[in-house]
Parts: sequence; structure tokens; C-alpha cells
Amino acid sequence: MASFSRSRIAAFCLAAFLVAAGPGATASTLRAQDATPAPDPALSSPAGPGAGISFGSSLNGSLDSRAPRQVYLFEGLRGDLVSVNLDVTRGDLLPSLLLADGEGRVLALREGVAEGGIRGLRLPETDLYSLVVSRFGGAAGTTSGDYTLSLDRTGASASSGGALRYGDSVIAQISDAEPQLYYLFRGQRGDILSAAMQRIAGDLDPRLQVVNAEGRVIAENDEIIGSGSLDARVDAFVLQEDGMYVLIASRFGGEAGPSAGSFVLTLGRGADSGLGGTALMAIPLEDGVAYDGQVTPERYAQFYQFSGRKDEVVTLNMERVAGSGLDPFLVLSDGLLTELVADDDGAGQQNSQIKQFVLPEDGIYYVIATRYQRDAGTSAGPYQLTLTREGDAFAAALPAVPRLDYGNATIGMITDESPEVLFAFIGSAGDTITASMLRSDGNLDSLLTLLDQDQNDLAHDDDSAGSQNARIDRFTLPYTGVYYLRAARYTNPAGGTPTAGSVLSTLAQRFDTR
Repeated sequence: MASFSRSRIAAFCLAAFLVAAGPGATASTLRAQDATPAPDPALSSPAGPGAGISFGSSLNGSLDSRAPRQVYLFEGLRGDLVSVNLDVTRGDLLPSLLLADGEGRVLALREGVAEGGIRGLRLPETDLYSLVVSRFGGAAGTTSGDYTLSLDRTGASASSGGALRYGDSVIAQISDAEPQLYYLFRGQRGDILSAAMQRIAGDLDPRLQVVNAEGRVIAENDEIIGSGSLDARVDAFVLQEDGMYVLIASRFGGEAGPSAGSFVLTLGRGADSGLGGTALMAIPLEDGVAYDGQVTPERYAQFYQFSGRKDEVVTLNMERVAGSGLDPFLVLSDGLLTELVADDDGAGQQNSQIKQFVLPEDGIYYVIATRYQRDAGTSAGPYQLTLTREGDAFAAALPAVPRLDYGNATIGMITDESPEVLFAFIGSAGDTITASMLRSDGNLDSLLTLLDQDQNDLAHDDDSAGSQNARIDRFTLPYTGVYYLRAARYTNPAGGTPTAGSVLSTLAQRFDTR
């Protein structure tokens, strides 16, 4: 068997996708294959317009003289093994069941059977298939009644060129006549792929490759390091785009390889697959756009991300949708996923809000939309998440005023020529701070004042730190924005010689309690 060329794989993937998705389809319309969505009920077929039916579902219907025939449509992949069951539930109905492909060719027909159906039929191509339920004799028939129609996918063919879905396993054989087999599958951006090729007979040395629709190998493996076996496995590989992919099962050395034997090929998808399932595939947030999400028993957290600038003020709102049982919990983390701030019920009515948070540095930030108690929680349901950017907190500061950040200190001089020094800092509403002014030398009698953005006095101190040192201790900031610290000297109203000296000014955010 000839090796797969890039053009061959690309053409195969493109053709399969266009057939599966229908006329006018593009990559953006591709749907998740595990959901096996029903086609549009208005979609037509050679058998006529019909309602959609998906794998694993059952539909009820009725046939009589006014409606002697019903058509159902489903999407099938090449190699799918399907079973259709038809049961009469009421009346004397004697039904017929027909399965046809997208060209109207009949693949199976069962006539005049009150119970039964089609068992284990292998679909020949990726196509839109029709199931036609009618009464025996059609319009000329005399029976009528109710029925239940069920459609199931019972497996996948192991033949090369067949299609797999997540969760499938097939058994096949590598030989000199067929040194490599290929299997098509449909993937979505963010899917966490797991594929394994395990030898079950012979001396086969398995080799496994994942190829995208352009024919480029994006992942491959010859043996699982440290496993002690020659089995091949591609594990925890994240797909970067929607599209059709090919698994190539072969042997070490390809056509020239000496090994042969049987194997089992398994295709799986991680529980955190999809956009937002992990930080690696976080959903980009845009300012002012409401994003719909859902916390489920299977996925208790959704990841989002945005790029921010130092001193930028942001507000995040996570609101549960009306009727939702979710108790939202919201987390903001930096680019290393270090938690910066979290909120449970800040917006009231069990809604979460991180209000006017000042970003500490330029970079990527992650927003984790989850539920109260996170993985230990039990609530679930839909929500809306919104990011609001409120500008640069430091933009309102006086020009040329030096900055003092939490956890930092600065040294200055208080003299007759420079009787005071002004510093600016950014604080958030609810922050508890301690600011100190400690004399280093001279006879300075320190005076420290905390000012708001309009330079109104919020708090001041002269000697609380002892030895003519000043300290404003555990002051809670009333708003998010710019504040000032003024380091100066105490002046005796009765007169006297002004003091002077060098001073160490410090600013700290307090997290302890008294």
C-alpha cells in the first residue's frame, strides 16, 4: 500500500467534511461529533423533507391515510455501524422501513414487519442518510397506528478509510499488504485528544500519527516511554482548530518495517476538552461583551483570558441566568494562574462581582468562572460573564509626583528648602493600609498625612510611631483610585526652630487582624 501523501490526506479530509456538513459548509460550521446533532428539520433529501434524528434517540410517530409516510434524516460517517429499530405501539399498523443514502440509493429495506428493523449496517460513505417509515402498501394501504423509531450507532468499521468518533475502539491488522491504515475523525479546537494503538497479536511495533486536513503531521508516537512496551500513544494533545483529522496506524519503519500483527486502536477526548476547558484553551474576553457559559456536574469551571496593563481598572461580573441553580464564584488570576482576587456574592442574589480591581502589571490575566466551593460544590447552571475596562487608575494623578507602591519604601529629605514631599499610590476600595514616616537622622519631628485624589485630608499622624516618628495604622480606603501621602514636619504654632532630617517613608497593605 502506498504511503499517504499530503495532498491525498488533504483531499480526503476536505471531501469528507463537505459531504458531512452539507452544501455551503465551511470550517466554522463544523459541529462536535460526540453530540451527533440532528440535521436541520427543514433539510431536504432525495426521499423528501424530513425531521432530524440523532444517534441514541427515539422518536414517536403515527401513520394513517392522511400521513402514510414519514422521513427522518441523520448524519453518518463512513464506517459507522448503525442499527434501526421500529416498534408498533398502537393500532393495526403494518409498517415498512427503508434506509437510503444522500443520492437516494436504497441500502436496506424491511417491509411489512410490525417489530424489528435494521441491524449492524455499515455506512459506505460520510453522508446525509434518510430513514423512511411508511405503511405497507403506502397510500393504498389500509393499516394505521403509532410507532417508535430508534436509531443507534453500534460501532465503527476497522477498515482503512473508515471514520471514528470519540470513544470508539477498532481492531485491525498491519501486514506487508497493508502496512498502514487511516481513520478519519472530526475534531474541534480545544479538544484534548487521546489516541492509543496497542498490539494484541504478532510482533507488531506500532506507530501512530495524527494528521490535519492540510496533510501535516501534528503529533506522532512510536512507543510509550517508560511503559516497557512498544505500543504507541498520543496523549493529552490539544487540537488547535476545528476540522477533519486523520489517524494513521502503521508500524515502525513504515512499508519497509519488518513487524506485523493485530492491534486495537482507541480514540478518546479528555473531560476538559473544548474552549474554556483549560487555561491553555481559555476563551478571549472583550470589553463590554456578555459571554454565555455553563457550569455542569462534569465541568465545574470555565477559563477566560484577557490582556491587561499595569494600573488598569477592571470590573468582572458573573450573573446566573434566570432560573439557573448555579451559585457563581469568580476568580481573577495572573498569567501564572496565581489567584489575585475572588468573589462569591459581591453583586448580590448569589451573583459574583470583582469590582474595580487594579491590575498589578502588564500581561495576561485569567478569569475562572466556577461555582461556590468549586470542585466540591454541587450547584450548576448557565451564567453570563462580562469584563468592563475602566481606564488607567493612575491617569488622574498629579504630574511629576513620584509613585509609592504597596510593600515599598523611599528615602527623602525634609529641609527648609523642601519642607514636604508628596507621593502618589493606587488603592482599591476596602484595602487596609499602614503608612509610616521614620526619621533616619537629624531632629525631624515627622508629620504624615493621607490625602484623597483631590488632596483632602483623610487621616494624619504626628508621633504614633514613637521618637517623633509618624504612622497611620490600619486605615481602610473608601474608593478605588489615586491617593497621596504627604511627608512633612510638625510646626509648633507657638513658634520655635523648624526641625529637619532624612526620612524613610513606607506603605503596606495589611491582611492581618488586630
